[in-house]
Amino acid sequence: MENTIDIINIVSAILMILGILLQTRGASLGAGAGASGELFITRRGLEKNLYDTTIVLAVIFVGTLIAGCVV
Repeated sequence: MENTIDIINIVSAILMILGILLQTRGASLGAGAGASGELFITRRGLEKNLYDTTIVLAVIFVGTLIAGCVV
């Protein structure tokens, strides 16, 4: 049981890191100088799915950490 929790924890951590790195935020050239021109950003399509998946992976990661401490 402990071994399964550890494996889920490691896999969710790696997938969460990849999900965070794949998300782009202000990736335009002017964004570095503070002139992005976009005040409100709406996530759509694949970007929204990636965002939601990252949140779910974070919840799984924290849940397995807590479960690992209890066991």
